[in-house]
Amino acid sequence: MLKVFEWKVGDRWLSNVDHTLIMGVLNVTPDSFSDGGAFLRPDAAVSRGLMMVAQGADIVDIGGESTRPGASAVTIDEELVRTIPVVEELAAGGVVVSIDTTKPEIAEAAVEAGALIINDISGLGTQGMDRVAAETQAGLVLMHMKGVPKTMQEVPVYGDVVGEVEAYLDGAVAAALDAGVGPSAIAIDPGIGFGKTLRHNLRLLAATSRFSEKGYPLLIGVSRKRFLGDLASIPIPKDRDAVSASLGAHLAAEGCGILRVHDVKATRASLRVADAMLRSMPKGISG
Repeated sequence: MLKVFEWKVGDRWLSNVDHTLIMGVLNVTPDSFSDGGAFLRPDAAVSRGLMMVAQGADIVDIGGESTRPGASAVTIDEELVRTIPVVEELAAGGVVVSIDTTKPEIAEAAVEAGALIINDISGLGTQGMDRVAAETQAGLVLMHMKGVPKTMQEVPVYGDVVGEVEAYLDGAVAAALDAGVGPSAIAIDPGIGFGKTLRHNLRLLAATSRFSEKGYPLLIGVSRKRFLGDLASIPIPKDRDAVSASLGAHLAAEGCGILRVHDVKATRASLRVADAMLRSMPKGISG
């Protein structure tokens, strides 16, 4: 089910009319769950970001604070040091940069440095983020997370996980609109793996088409996540790229317009097939 959108990010428009968008993950942290420390140096991070673009990433999402289960928060100063030099250099090269942060101070500095998207995993859970998003006119991703990374996997409980996540996102969207964020700037993310058990994740993924009907670009990140390792018996995160790409293609067919991934090359290959099928009309098929 193809849901075409036009997403305003700063002074640009992104669309999935031709293909499902890929957001490449660029963690400039020492402790992220699958690539912590690999791109901590700015030069290594910039090289990685440019490689992802060459492989087909439409967006590079830079994060300076690990959001893996159990992770502790870092200071504003440390997050600035990790992210801003990388944002500046990639943005100067024309890359569409997203800043993955819950701190309005980081978001504001990153947009000033050239980032076009604020990826807020707290869904406006930090005071002031709505103001920054409205004033900068950056694209805004609103994600659902139960609790905070340090404690989010400590027995998360829901009565109706799909209904509760949907209600949370509806509330976050309403708050963003009330603050002056343009409706065309908003995207939503159900937050797979953020305060959810394997069963919760599966129920949310099964409801992909329901979330895609909300009228906003739908972003989903399943790349290398633990629930995939549990289901496929793959203990090492980097070994989950093939199954991540396969699931990504399925989610695109269900209405997801943006996939957040570590392995851009594998994901783009899977999406070429899924996108071709999604965008082919029956009358165009010949034998």
